[in-house]
Amino acid sequence: MQQNGFEVIMISSPGPEAQQAEDQERCEMITIPMERGVNILKDVVTLIRLYRLLKRLKPDIVHTHTPKAGLLGMLASAFCSVPVRLHTIAGLPWMERTGFSRVVLKKMECLTAACAHRIYPNSKGLKTFIEREQIVPSAKLKLLGSGSSNGIDCAYFNREVVSENAIQTLKENAGLVNGGFVWIFAGRLVKDKGINELVRAFLNIVNEFPDDQLWLVGKEEPELDPLSISTRRYMQQHPAIKCWGFQSDVRPFFAASSALVFPSYREGFPNVPMQAGAMHLPMILSDINGCNEIVNHGVTGILVKPKSENDLYAAMRLIRRDEELRQRLATNCFEQIRSNYVQQTIWENLRIEYHSLMSEK
Repeated sequence: MQQNGFEVIMISSPGPEAQQAEDQERCEMITIPMERGVNILKDVVTLIRLYRLLKRLKPDIVHTHTPKAGLLGMLASAFCSVPVRLHTIAGLPWMERTGFSRVVLKKMECLTAACAHRIYPNSKGLKTFIEREQIVPSAKLKLLGSGSSNGIDCAYFNREVVSENAIQTLKENAGLVNGGFVWIFAGRLVKDKGINELVRAFLNIVNEFPDDQLWLVGKEEPELDPLSISTRRYMQQHPAIKCWGFQSDVRPFFAASSALVFPSYREGFPNVPMQAGAMHLPMILSDINGCNEIVNHGVTGILVKPKSENDLYAAMRLIRRDEELRQRLATNCFEQIRSNYVQQTIWENLRIEYHSLMSEK
């Protein structure tokens, strides 16, 4: 599809999300199997396929996202001498690793950076961290606008577009009674997202507020970052914890909820809090890169120490007991998101960047 003088082609691993992206963006999608974890044999096969594809397409620009796609995409682009090679960093898996795996993953990120002409961290905090760790030369780093990989579409993530019937149906299916309060988390259900701490904190909350529920929207990745046995048992058996699995449209779940809890250990610039904030949900986030740029503690949300069950419980209890605080936080956060992270602004920054780099090359 031609947009602003560019013909856009997307490359992704196969799956329902790839088909959805093709339909939504109305761009050609080419699928190539790609492992998220380290699998040297399969990764080499993927690299060869990418190389052959790029040789055939002869693109002017390759812009990659995610660690594995970034590594293989930048390597293949460098081998093909693509004129403009760009990579967005939205998170660094090795931030929470130790020992040999941390060293390997960090070296992979360095290799990606070596092949790229420019690297875009998607938050100020992430840019600072990358500079401190010296994995990317400062001259290659650039933050677009105020941060975020893609911004937020406030017309799409709008509570008013969700019907009351859809909201009521969700609540009835969940068995919500007596106007119960719904805590929601959306994202991968893995250790690094703070799910272990969230479940334990919620168990304390539900003792005090027995009609409350915890909704978990997303899928587990036990092969990459498994949850504790006790957490999984509570998720499967506790009547107040509802696991909805992956949802292509999270808007009805946000509209039916009372507050977002997002206790992640690491982020670049997370999309979920912006989506929830655009739908006027009060939020509790970890005080980490990205999250602490979306939320100003006590003004647009509550920030808690990562990995702290006690801090998380205290924050949940605070906003659960104070309706005026919830309303104030939600309103302030919505105004900040609308002012700083509108999607069209991010796109315009990227369009200008593409044209500028093409002119240089």
